[in-house]
Amino acid sequence: MIARAKLPEPGNQPLRSCVGCKERAVKSSLLRLVAVRDGIVPDPQARQPGRGAYLHPSLACFELAQRRRAFSRALRVSGSLSAAPLASYLSERNGEGPGSTLDMTGNLYGKQVEKL
Repeated sequence: MIARAKLPEPGNQPLRSCVGCKERAVKSSLLRLVAVRDGIVPDPQARQPGRGAYLHPSLACFELAQRRRAFSRALRVSGSLSAAPLASYLSERNGEGPGSTLDMTGNLYGKQVEKL
């Protein structure tokens, strides 16, 4: 009998793989990316049309995915894609620019922020 790797028990939540580190995680903890004409853009609400790929919202996974050239492969796009919009989004989100106090779900350091 072959032993299978233990995955976290997400309940009824879907799992997705990060294109950077290749780890499987609950979909809500990953950032969805889509390819547009100019390059790769983040899709935090997961509403944009087209093929999507998922990434942990960290610069480490972003850099790993860039090094591996995983974005064009995961999004099934030939040629190279500009990741500048994604890089600026991640740097702002991770505390290196304006607007970094909110996470993807609208939490302010663990507290829910009221949306207008």
